[in-house]
Amino acid sequence: MRRFLRDNGLTLFFLGALVLALIGQAFTGLADHNDRQVAQGAPEAGLGDYLTGSAFAVDVTENWQSEYLQFFLYIFITVWLIQRGSTESKTAEQAGTETDREQRAGEHAEPSSPAWARAGGLRGALFSRSLGLVMGLVFALSWLVQSVTGRVAYNAQQLAQYEDTVSWGGYLLSPDFWNRTLQNWQSEFLAVASMAALSIYLRQRGSPESKPVGAPHEATGLEG
Repeated sequence: MRRFLRDNGLTLFFLGALVLALIGQAFTGLADHNDRQVAQGAPEAGLGDYLTGSAFAVDVTENWQSEYLQFFLYIFITVWLIQRGSTESKTAEQAGTETDREQRAGEHAEPSSPAWARAGGLRGALFSRSLGLVMGLVFALSWLVQSVTGRVAYNAQQLAQYEDTVSWGGYLLSPDFWNRTLQNWQSEFLAVASMAALSIYLRQRGSPESKPVGAPHEATGLEG
């Protein structure tokens, strides 16, 4: 067990942080939701009703979809685009999908390589792009859930104000949907741009996200 915890500490730490954040959001979100309910003269919701309702679901999924959009774009864009001096970038000579020899794929795979890395055809093509494709799929699914639950939450608010409800297509074109979406997207894009640029000049000793302390600023793709 100790070895398992050591070998998987990074993933386990962030999963634990996720659970704690969701618990905190559940209680603070419920309090905020009930404040609005009381202001509108509606009954307060219980924790179970809130967690299974659209208000909680849309708040969670609108953050998830923006995170996975960030990873999806970053994984694919960094195949071709570079940032000189950044640990988040390949060197100019490495731009592109690289050769099978460089990627240790196909006939250049090693004995310890995954089976699909040695396979050609569709299996090899899918495996060689599987990380980005899965990130894109999770983004699309969470975006879909956000749009569905967001419509339900929006229509509940419309009914509380004695206004007309909207269809799913109508909600996709509404300011409410795009305001929720774009305010999350812009923060993700800023975070990625900041990380790519700041890692040129700043260091974090011992972190694989940073160059070695003494590495030149123009050194690209190094890990410390």
